[in-house]
Amino acid sequence: METILFLAHTEADGTLAKGALEVLTAAQTLAGQISGSQLIVGLIGETVQPAANVVAACGAARFLGVAGADFAQSRYASDAAAAEALAKAAQATIVLAPGTSRLNRVLPGVAHRLQGRADSHVASISTAHGITISRWFYRQRMEAVMQRQQRPWILLVDSGVCEAWTGAPGAAGVELLPVNLADSCKRTQVSGFQAPASDQQTIRPDANLLFVTGAGWTKKQPDGQVKVPQAAQLILGFLKLARASLGSTKSLVDLSGEGQAILPFLTHLNQVGQTGATPRHPKGLSTCCHGEEPHTVGWRFINERRAISLDPNCGWARGKADVLYVADAFAVMAQVNELLAAKAAAS
Repeated sequence: METILFLAHTEADGTLAKGALEVLTAAQTLAGQISGSQLIVGLIGETVQPAANVVAACGAARFLGVAGADFAQSRYASDAAAAEALAKAAQATIVLAPGTSRLNRVLPGVAHRLQGRADSHVASISTAHGITISRWFYRQRMEAVMQRQQRPWILLVDSGVCEAWTGAPGAAGVELLPVNLADSCKRTQVSGFQAPASDQQTIRPDANLLFVTGAGWTKKQPDGQVKVPQAAQLILGFLKLARASLGSTKSLVDLSGEGQAILPFLTHLNQVGQTGATPRHPKGLSTCCHGEEPHTVGWRFINERRAISLDPNCGWARGKADVLYVADAFAVMAQVNELLAAKAAAS
């Protein structure tokens, strides 16, 4: 018998993010697979009642919350105190939480306070032979299958592992727990947020398409000229029209340190591959990239892969892409942008 606590924080508008609803699906499934177990929902935020009402039909035995202005923003001291109080009140043996930056930073310390254990980047949970999790190491090249006897066991689950929970909203009876913070726990204050405009944002985790740029965009083109400004215009135009997320190869990101012309909006945060990110998007389109293994290892969770390259013998052609277009990416993307712009104007 296990007591499973679904632990999440609310967003600025009081709702639960998609990643949190995905983990609720995992918690609900786990509770249904273990005989005699119960599911408890624990929420942290300035207000938690609206979020609890949204998931009222999830089958939880109890709804717990820690609410107030002190818990609106991400802060280690207050978040740790709230998570510890929720885990103790629930008497949780298994805690499932979304792997957000806010909770990834806090919950390992909470596990230490509770004399438990924590594992992050959980990719799957199984009950076939006891509670078993899997996670990736070495940039998704090695998969580990793990079990632990220590309790409570805190699991931080990666996004995209489960479908987001859906259900009819209702009225949840939330038990609000009192958590009194000392002044020393309030020293960190959030003064504001700085973020690019929505049309300048290049990393969109929920986008349907990952658009990856390779170093070929900054090389000499068939006419002998380097066309970085035109490349930047084509790429940003496509991202805006398609609402795609931007990725990059390591070679293109590293050009900034070699004194070569670069795409000004690219950073190491856009890097995909062995030494970069492993995003999860339904579709992916690679342009001006050779498709070698250190890069394509980051594509393992992309369901449909397509590539544009002038080299018919590149790595994408050797079984790493579903479709390879042997063509000039400049010409192809210019025509694609024209079609997308015409479609947007007609709608």
